[in-house]
Amino acid sequence: MGSELKRRIVSAIALAAVVLAATLAGGLWFRLIAALMTLLIYYEWSTITRLDEVAFRGNMFGWVAAILIAVNIAFGEASLNVPLLGGFTITALLLVPLGSANWWLPGGVLYAGLSGVSLAAIRGADQSGFVATLFVFAVVWATDILAYFIGRALKGPKLAPKISPGKTWSGAIGGAVSGVIAGSAVASLVFYRLSFWTLALALLLSVSSQIGDLFESFIKRRFGVKDSSHLIPGHGGVMDRVDGLVFACFAAFLLTLVYGASADHPDASVASFLFGL
Repeated sequence: MGSELKRRIVSAIALAAVVLAATLAGGLWFRLIAALMTLLIYYEWSTITRLDEVAFRGNMFGWVAAILIAVNIAFGEASLNVPLLGGFTITALLLVPLGSANWWLPGGVLYAGLSGVSLAAIRGADQSGFVATLFVFAVVWATDILAYFIGRALKGPKLAPKISPGKTWSGAIGGAVSGVIAGSAVASLVFYRLSFWTLALALLLSVSSQIGDLFESFIKRRFGVKDSSHLIPGHGGVMDRVDGLVFACFAAFLLTLVYGASADHPDASVASFLFGL
């Protein structure tokens, strides 16, 4: 086993242990993880897109937005997360025609802010949120790991050669099937039943995670960057590790907002949406 692979394995185990411990603890500990992820993602996004060079004042606004969103995620009122994120994103959009920023600024505020907001919302404050978070983790991690190994074993046609030459259709399909199986296992172990709804959502989250992976690959290729940063030994940056997770969280959270907007489910949580509780 090469030294680089060893570093990757050790880093992965350490990160997984910290995240799972925070997920189990919930409350402030998990919100701090979500808040930190918001700040680190904005840092990497602004670095990749060179916002500091091309739009210094806009990037300062982006940092203020990311910090205030992160502070509210950790210590503030959860109901204010979406209005804060929306307000800062709209303001960042208005800075573009004024010449104080380019389009990567509102993209960064939205991407980083929604990453932390959606993750914190999925965990929530009760036991059902803990299960929902494990469900999302299981789907995303199984998709990511098995897509890699199945794709390497079976090879075949490329999924998106201009964006990520290493990804294949066999890996994508194998990863999706694996994600559905992993998510189904979590739901079955907790609720002793499995519905078509849960299977469909596991598939949706698996596909979303793969889209997130491709999206980050597109950003890095667009700016000629190999890794989003060097914060994680052997793994690159935070965005390199959570690209699939954040898109899966986006999907679960945004669909829950739509579901909750109906008159019959005004207070729906992500867990109630995922498992039909």
